[in-house]
Amino acid sequence: MCKKKVTLFFFAAILINQYCNAQQLIWTEVLPGIWKGIAGKPEAYNLLKAAGVLPDKAAIASIGKAVFPLDKIGISVKIIEGKTYLRFPLDKEEQLYGFGLNFQTVQQRGRIMELHVDHYGGTDNGRTHSPTPFYVSSKGYGIFINSARYLQVYAGTAVRKGSRDRPAEQDRNTDKNWNSQPYSDAVEILVPAAGVEIYVFAGPGMMDVVRRFNLYNGGGCLPPRWGLGFSQRVKSLYNEDEVKKEADDFEQRGYPLDFIGLEPGWQSKSYPGSFEWDKSRFPHPEKFVEEMLQKNIRLNLWINPYVSTHAPFYKNILPYTGSHTVWNGVVPDFTMPQARKYFFDQLKSNQIKFGVSGYKIDEVDGFDFWLWPDVATFPGGLSAVQMRQTYGVLLQRYSTEVFRGQNKRTFGLVRASNAGAVSFPYVIYNDYYKHEDFITALINSGYSGVLWTPEVRASTTSEEWLRRMQTVVFSPMAMINAWASGTEPWSYADVAPQVKELALLRMQMIPYWYTAFAKYHFEGIPPFRAINLEEGFNQQGISKDSINTNLQENPYLVATMKEIKDQYMAGEYLLVAPMFTGVKTREVVLPKGNWYDFYTGEYAGNGQIITITPGLDKIPVFVKDGAIIPMQPPLLHAAKAGEKIAIEFRHYGEKVGSFKLYDDDGETFNYEKGDYCWRSVSMKKNNKGEWAGTISIPEKNKPNTIGNISWKHIGP
Repeated sequence: MCKKKVTLFFFAAILINQYCNAQQLIWTEVLPGIWKGIAGKPEAYNLLKAAGVLPDKAAIASIGKAVFPLDKIGISVKIIEGKTYLRFPLDKEEQLYGFGLNFQTVQQRGRIMELHVDHYGGTDNGRTHSPTPFYVSSKGYGIFINSARYLQVYAGTAVRKGSRDRPAEQDRNTDKNWNSQPYSDAVEILVPAAGVEIYVFAGPGMMDVVRRFNLYNGGGCLPPRWGLGFSQRVKSLYNEDEVKKEADDFEQRGYPLDFIGLEPGWQSKSYPGSFEWDKSRFPHPEKFVEEMLQKNIRLNLWINPYVSTHAPFYKNILPYTGSHTVWNGVVPDFTMPQARKYFFDQLKSNQIKFGVSGYKIDEVDGFDFWLWPDVATFPGGLSAVQMRQTYGVLLQRYSTEVFRGQNKRTFGLVRASNAGAVSFPYVIYNDYYKHEDFITALINSGYSGVLWTPEVRASTTSEEWLRRMQTVVFSPMAMINAWASGTEPWSYADVAPQVKELALLRMQMIPYWYTAFAKYHFEGIPPFRAINLEEGFNQQGISKDSINTNLQENPYLVATMKEIKDQYMAGEYLLVAPMFTGVKTREVVLPKGNWYDFYTGEYAGNGQIITITPGLDKIPVFVKDGAIIPMQPPLLHAAKAGEKIAIEFRHYGEKVGSFKLYDDDGETFNYEKGDYCWRSVSMKKNNKGEWAGTISIPEKNKPNTIGNISWKHIGP
């Protein structure tokens, strides 16, 4: 009898403890379709505070109202021993996307991750350049955990004994369908803090979820026009004359070039950095920058933020740095105004003031043995972990502010980012170099509020070089990173003509890319994104009662049920399906609706899998029915502010075409004050059965960089 009482008391104590630790979430709709819940006592410092951006309330409201998209009862929050345990319901037919910049997987259900800023090491385990704690469900909702800690994520992997939809037990001895990973009905996240902010984003569609998330983080960045041109990063120790010769070679050979990247050798000391020009290589830097600008070439400078004893501001910034060094350089605490002043004043006065246009911010991601350890301390009071999770965000934020102070837009590169950095004009890159995984990362970037470039460095064959160049042209930043190899677009002579044609195509498409980025900024639509977000593509939740599930009769079902990580949407109308070295034939999944070949206008298919053999010279690109693609002449440099450029509007398919063309001065932040316009473009058949186009008149006292206009229907 005594033992029974002790046992009952023991279990009662457990139940009471669990009940006391449980948190009742109160959800507040902070903006239409966006709810905030607070568990426990959230930390004062988080991802949104690090970024310091404000939501675009008007743009979010334009998406429309929505109801809370989850079963509130199914959301569980407990705080135990200073840690927050989160549990969100998950239906059997749901698929999950996001959880940061993954390189090998698009579908994230069934995975275990630690969301941890790091150099990507070849495995999708959460340690990556932007471990954004945001996921999107195929059911049309999103969850964001606003924490600057390392988060443990179990994305539908664990089965609780009290689950409402617990899977049936199976006998492995007799059941051929026995599964080592039974169905899990929850996403569980461990936050190593005694509280956290949780955000829920409604749809109804996945694209609506992504848009609300991006707009809540300030809307996507809008690069300058020149940032969407072509870029070449030169060898590390190039001097002034070698850089000038590189620019002249591009000009003489007829290859476009808008900005050149200078690697560590521009500094007098690097690893750690002095942030001063090396006068032996660049004796007159101010004059050099001006001469490059006269050639219509801008300069982007490599930095990492670790300060050498030889830096002119070393003694001043020293009290505002962390306890540990990186490559023997001190680490500024950018949460402190004093550290920001000494560091960024040097960049402004010594570089930006006389025309440097941007930065490549290197080595702010990892590995662990490179960066400060988790036992490091910082004078501003942040833990080493919080600093690690947000250091790339802080550098993006405050460097952007310097350029905004000059009223000059920038477009640069960074190695680490996180939630909150959507609006900052930086593209992530790394040292990993698998082409196929670069494309998967480009797809995942659209779920994470970041940009990613599948840069080109060198190749083992001319075929590989051309294939990589093809994908670079259809990405956020068209860049050759030749810091080590010294490669140039014409380095592989047998494919140099094709590479030149591609580079010029990039320039022709700047009006299209620029408008895509404007929609990223004003509407939250990622310029490069997964096919899953495309209207007409329904990957999960397909009702067996409403479609033909005979796979022989309906092969489209096979594609919609599997992970698609080698094709993506680019802008409003284009579907890009890259080819890889050694592959001559591939399958392409076309969403519902008619699609046409980008180059010929020939009909390609509708809601089906097609098999193509495009040859070496072309990257397969398909265009939606009714698309209008604005094209400019193949210039060698992007248009300057106020320069008028001729536009040819190309129409595809049989539908009446429509397009909203964005325009501003292309260089300043004046668009933030309303100094921009949208031109309505349409194309339809006239009474003679011929395709004819119209464009709205330019708005009074608004930018107008459009010169002569022509119209062309591509295809039959």
